[in-house]
Amino acid sequence: FKPQIAYFAAARAEDQLEALIDHIHRHHAGIPVILDAKRGDIGATAEQYAREAFERYGADAVTVNPYMGFDSIEPYLGWGDRGVFLLCRTSNPGGSDLQALQVGNERLFEHVARLAAGSWNRNGQLGLVVGATFPDELARVRTLVGDMPLLVPGIGAQGGDIDASVRAGGRAMVVNSSRAILYASGGDDFAAAAGAAARQTRDALRAALARL
Repeated sequence: FKPQIAYFAAARAEDQLEALIDHIHRHHAGIPVILDAKRGDIGATAEQYAREAFERYGADAVTVNPYMGFDSIEPYLGWGDRGVFLLCRTSNPGGSDLQALQVGNERLFEHVARLAAGSWNRNGQLGLVVGATFPDELARVRTLVGDMPLLVPGIGAQGGDIDASVRAGGRAMVVNSSRAILYASGGDDFAAAAGAAARQTRDALRAALARL
């Protein structure tokens, strides 16, 4: 499960987010909760964001923006049993404005991938966010980081292709679909429609894996 914190905070529904994550842990034990927060700040402030994600909300992992450097990531690593997914090659079109820039002999997202797979990953807690909308870049990141977990948004409403993503990223992925499931229907059949959309996505992923 990957709740997006902004949709709760904007509606003053942080208490409901706490209750939701607690419900998931109690009724769906073993399925991780990734808090999609995309936090990015340094030192003591980052430590408070880490407390927010892991202590207040009880998330199993959190998304973090790494573009302020390692000292903005290090506080999260103090929770040794939790995961941290760093933004690397995001699924939105504007990600290319910065992430595709050349830094020496490589693009910026490749540099982030190398750091995350190397010196930054002190305790094996890190993963990377790489969008399904860029399968070539997804494949490139996979060659750089080995079997590091990848959080892959962008299928469904953003148009990412499941088969291309699975070919590029392999098995060590958490593939995310949000809007295509959440907004499968705006009518009274919402729950049934959302369930059907989720099962359809699951089945398509399983079929793509079987074709590897």
